[in-house]
Amino acid sequence: MTEVGKAALESPVIDNEEARRAQAAADSSEGLPPDQIDIEAMKVNQQFDLYTEENHWVWGHLFQKRMEQLVDFGSHVFLTGAKVINLNAERVPDLREVNARLNEITGWSSHGVPGYLPAKSFFAFLAQRQFPTTITVRPKASMDYLPEPDIIHDVFGHVPLHTDPVFADFLQTYGKAALYTNNPEHTKRLARLFWFTVEFGLINEDNTLKLYGSGLISSEGEGHHALESDKVDRRPFDLERVCDTDFEIDHYQPILYVLDSFEQLRDAMITYAERVLDEVGRIDELETITSAVGR
Repeated sequence: MTEVGKAALESPVIDNEEARRAQAAADSSEGLPPDQIDIEAMKVNQQFDLYTEENHWVWGHLFQKRMEQLVDFGSHVFLTGAKVINLNAERVPDLREVNARLNEITGWSSHGVPGYLPAKSFFAFLAQRQFPTTITVRPKASMDYLPEPDIIHDVFGHVPLHTDPVFADFLQTYGKAALYTNNPEHTKRLARLFWFTVEFGLINEDNTLKLYGSGLISSEGEGHHALESDKVDRRPFDLERVCDTDFEIDHYQPILYVLDSFEQLRDAMITYAERVLDEVGRIDELETITSAVGR
């Protein structure tokens, strides 16, 4: 772990016994069967009063800086969602307030976790329409890049899209497939799909290329590179091609995939999930997915 990452993990908001117990629960969940993973044990309270003036300043500075580009080149789904959950430059978001708005729209909610979750535990959250959220804020000295996720990446980058019923259904479907598959090939392919969509996805809206992946939304460098660089191969989205494409994490992305709509992504994921879940006798898991509020 980098020194910056270590500093983030030692933040007062997770430097407590509750967070240590939650991290121990997360660590011990690795290798458990899906139905034995207890996501409740991995959650922590946000301890909102422990955020410092610097934490709020860093959030606000980066929020304003990114919105300069995103107001024109962020997906309208992202922009609408950010307004719905009332993200603003004034302070770090309070997950209680975010969830009050989010839950009534799509049934999703965001929950603080202390740090790293094993992959299957992460998927277990998604499968239950919950998003495990890093609640630390990156240090002021490293605002432009942090190897580990923080609340800027997780809430600013991810959560606005959870207000959209179509994307919300896609993400839960993804979580179900990734949680229940025991096929290493599917696991590898699903990791690529997550990378090229949820993290680094582009979409055509109103004949304009827009950002929606959290890695592009939350990073100024990645966002500008994705839209402006002549070194990026921007390919039309095709699920099979996406799942066959390797990626590297230590440099700007040379390959990106472009959606025509979020319906395209949801429908492709449902088709893939049917195959994955049928192999393990869990096709019934798809019946639990709905975008209806108050289900």
